[in-house]
Amino acid sequence: MPYISNTDEQRAGMLGEIGLKAEDLFADVPAELRCGELTLPEGMSEQEVRNRLASIAGKNYIHLTCFLGGGFYDHFIPSAVYALTSRSEFYTAYTPYQPEVSQGTLQAIYEFQSMICRLTEMEVSNASIYDGGTALYEAMMMALRITRRNKVILDDSVNPIYRVMMQSYTRNLKIELVETENDGGLAGREAIGQALDDQTAAVIVQNPNFFGCIDDFTDLSEAAHAKGALLIVSCYPISLGILKTPGAMGADIVTGEGQSLGLPMSFGGPYLGFMASRKKYVRQMPGRIVGETVDGQGRRGYVLTLQAREQHIRRDKATSNICSNEALCALSAHVYLCLLGKEGLRQTAQLCADKASYAYERLTAIPGVRPHFPAKWVFNEMVFDLPCDAAEAAARLIEKGYAAGFPLSRYYKGMNNSLLIAVTEKRTKQEIGMLAEELEAIL
Repeated sequence: MPYISNTDEQRAGMLGEIGLKAEDLFADVPAELRCGELTLPEGMSEQEVRNRLASIAGKNYIHLTCFLGGGFYDHFIPSAVYALTSRSEFYTAYTPYQPEVSQGTLQAIYEFQSMICRLTEMEVSNASIYDGGTALYEAMMMALRITRRNKVILDDSVNPIYRVMMQSYTRNLKIELVETENDGGLAGREAIGQALDDQTAAVIVQNPNFFGCIDDFTDLSEAAHAKGALLIVSCYPISLGILKTPGAMGADIVTGEGQSLGLPMSFGGPYLGFMASRKKYVRQMPGRIVGETVDGQGRRGYVLTLQAREQHIRRDKATSNICSNEALCALSAHVYLCLLGKEGLRQTAQLCADKASYAYERLTAIPGVRPHFPAKWVFNEMVFDLPCDAAEAAARLIEKGYAAGFPLSRYYKGMNNSLLIAVTEKRTKQEIGMLAEELEAIL
């Protein structure tokens, strides 16, 4: 028998005490939307449930060779990542409020922060945020507090998913969000320069940007700083194995999506937002920061150094309404980076770039297929113009077993025939060649 908290008579008695009947609780729900009496099947044994669920789950399995990108990438994840992060002492640990019993979790977060700082060439990192889009929004709010201004310039080469998130978050806030148009696939310098003034809090750009184009924002950093504004750079962490770091470009705040660091692509998650900045801005950084210290006996230890969140002393003056951090995802990123090491990360990034270059040559050799942007400098992602609707071509390639790319017409006008294709170290020369052959066949 299923467990029932109380009987119908008891429920009726309780409602009667306040002058209600059970149906009164659902008075605001239209009758056509009510499910009525639930007719549930008889219970099953554990083995029967397993077999039934396995049968249902099996209907969802479709193997597609993945060339999707747009901010989320199909990278190889070493088995050791799963083996270590699934240990119960990590898997069940939550908020490390009591440092005396949370040293392992605190040290893991501290090491994650240290790695993000080294990766981005920045001075301080927090313990992580929900995802890359949230991190970018939080960076913008951080810049508003630092500069006490309310104007932000956002180039449209930044991931459109992030831009939609920022528009949603700021819709009811007194923030002037100015979107500038890219220039040949790179950040629109002229448009940004025209919009930049002494009321600008920040300029927001991305590298590699949504189109896969690589840029150097040193000049934008100098221009922003000349007006008292900050430069915020969203980046792809794997690319930092070989590309110039945001810190070296003069960025003030750096964010990104950490999914590529040992996290799988699976129905919208799990994701991981990282954030790093100059040390002088640390008091305005949202979330938590774990620091290293010593105890009364001089032994090394770790504590939550900063945690100016709304349920702590800051209340309405808190830097963010985020109540948690992605500790398990951050742990996965930490383990992944430890396993690869500096040279392994460089090799992975170089493989992505080399295979993307090969894909570029194979795909542009197809009659009617050409690069959308003249710049050939890409990391592992590029936009191709097809002689047909890109969404239709992508749909037909799915039938052939290839998730071929991201049609750009949804976010960019006039790009109905444009397809964004990404290549990671997992894609083999044979898979790239087969994609080119299948694409040429349907064209």
